[in-house]
Amino acid sequence: MLLSRPSEESPRMFESDFIDQFSRTPWLLVPAIHFPIVGVVLWYTTTLGVSFGITTAAFAVGAVLWTLTEYWLHRTLFHWTPNTPWGPKFHFYSHGVHHKWHKDPYRLVMPPPISLALAVLFYGLFAAAGKLGALAGVNAGWHYGAFTGFVVGYVVYDCMHYVLHHWHPKAPWMKKLRAHHMAHHHNAAYAEKKFGVSNTLWDHVFGTY
Repeated sequence: MLLSRPSEESPRMFESDFIDQFSRTPWLLVPAIHFPIVGVVLWYTTTLGVSFGITTAAFAVGAVLWTLTEYWLHRTLFHWTPNTPWGPKFHFYSHGVHHKWHKDPYRLVMPPPISLALAVLFYGLFAAAGKLGALAGVNAGWHYGAFTGFVVGYVVYDCMHYVLHHWHPKAPWMKKLRAHHMAHHHNAAYAEKKFGVSNTLWDHVFGTY
């Protein structure tokens, strides 16, 4: 039995039924998978004797780093069409599908195999930074806090993306954020602007607001 089937609101992307079902991800799966990872890593951090203050500060740094990563991934990779025969297909699968079917509730968050692979990649970068910091005399465990902040930032981004497309928030700041993202989708003047999803900070910093 298929985990998820093509429908009018969620059209088929791949000919293979087996592959196509994995192109859909319920948004609640994102926190369900990633928050336990965050909890385990934070627990492990306490066993290393890293102070609460260092972990908290590192967590905040990681969360801010995620917002910058979110912005640049959207501005560069997601809006990049390689000048090759496979370029248009690459763009469609990586991000174009979302612009074409922006009402699809199952293609608003990253499929777990991709998000987990990226989590491993970014963990490697944080671990490398941790080792460099240790050589400079910085507590060797700080990078765990930074990594968890980064992951929580990602979860907030993905869930926020779903909310902006499928909910109608009442809070003024959420209404403004939703208008920001909808302009990116539906106003040609902003097709290459307004890349922030969970926030607008970096659009202001880099002049793409």
